[in-house]
Amino acid sequence: MTLRQTLVALALTLLVPLGASAAPAGQVVIAQGVDPTTLDMMNQSETPASNLGRHIFDMLYERDPGLKVVPSLATEMPKLVAPTTWEVKLRRGVKFHNGEDFDAESAKWSLERLAGGQGKLRGATFFAPIDRVEIVDPYTIRVHTKKPWPTFTKVMTFVQGSMYPPKAYRDKDTTFISKNPIGTGPYKFVRWSKDEEIVLEANDRYWRGAPKIKTIVFRAIPDDAVRVAALQNGEIDLAVNIPPHLAAIIDKHPKLFLSTAPSIRTIQLMFYAHQMDAQHKPVGPYDGPTADKRVRQAIAYAIDADEIIKGVLDGRGVRVATMLPSMHFGYDPSLRPIKQDLDKAKRLLAEAGFAGGLDVTLHGPRGRYVRDAEVAEAVAGQLTKAGIRTTLRTYDFVTYLNNMVYVHKAGPIWLIGWGVGTTDAENVYVPLFKSPGIFVNWHNEEFNRMVDEAQAIM
Repeated sequence: MTLRQTLVALALTLLVPLGASAAPAGQVVIAQGVDPTTLDMMNQSETPASNLGRHIFDMLYERDPGLKVVPSLATEMPKLVAPTTWEVKLRRGVKFHNGEDFDAESAKWSLERLAGGQGKLRGATFFAPIDRVEIVDPYTIRVHTKKPWPTFTKVMTFVQGSMYPPKAYRDKDTTFISKNPIGTGPYKFVRWSKDEEIVLEANDRYWRGAPKIKTIVFRAIPDDAVRVAALQNGEIDLAVNIPPHLAAIIDKHPKLFLSTAPSIRTIQLMFYAHQMDAQHKPVGPYDGPTADKRVRQAIAYAIDADEIIKGVLDGRGVRVATMLPSMHFGYDPSLRPIKQDLDKAKRLLAEAGFAGGLDVTLHGPRGRYVRDAEVAEAVAGQLTKAGIRTTLRTYDFVTYLNNMVYVHKAGPIWLIGWGVGTTDAENVYVPLFKSPGIFVNWHNEEFNRMVDEAQAIM
């Protein structure tokens, strides 16, 4: 099952006056469905952490409101000075929240932490092509890559590529960094009360000028109805992931504004075909039914995604054939989604030795994506009707990632959402299917080879 969400993105009421006062004032409270797993931006691959991280950290490049890549801590677009070398000019006069200067040493240390974090840092996969970083002068670096890397500039906009202060972090582990996030961004970290709130305070010395709002508070409110009620009564100012069935409440409210937009995120089922070790490397076939391709195919034919879109998401979704929506580089318009075919599903199960059906467990998050638990429940019901008797287990998002997904214990079937700002096939298929990888539970050497070749095509 793969569907692209085209759902309500956020609702907000701005009660803070945005006047011309030079000093930051007021407070904005933002509600997400879940708490981040970490505040070490290099050790995560999740939107809740990324949303927060962009308030604290800056990257070398960023997206402008029109989604064009523009310089941030770099002063100009990078120059490709050799097939595997990118030169980047850095911004002068920028300081980290702890007073450290941002310079070439900061950029080198940050990028090389990612390059050396393969299999250790959860966000490092995107930066695997980096070989080393050369300091040309105090405000110029050259990033040497293992092979040509055409998506270099796009990937440098990822919050995982945040610039870190090397003097503060050089001998520190990810736990320390998560508890003490220090960036160059518009807001400084104040405190984190787990599963309750994260408080940020305006950085008066921000290189773009002090932000107008003094305090930003991120709150974790997993329940959709509670999140919407908090908007209505003024407890929060902005909420994300508003489900379609509650959108009308906000749309009719005189003091609330509802914003909707198409999404590049797809929601899909993932299967365990191989077992991975603690370093995310394959150690052999998975000891379960989904190791058989015919079982995976049967599951695909057992699901009616259109029914789920209509019944659970109120029609606010688009069925897609693959994990590449239409705006992605690599999208193939000739591919069509699989249609539900229960007879074919049962034939495939019989061929795999499960003529009498089988029992499986579906794992999924609760409160992370729009109606994620309800989508998983609908999937479980459809599979059970097809003879694939499915037990559903849902978890809060932090537990789901840390105790299940990241340690390869979410088999045989797990649900995830995925969307990346490069809109490029590389950043979909590499982190989810190229082994070794933190999300990968499938291994195919020919696929790995093809991906390696495709990544290097300029």
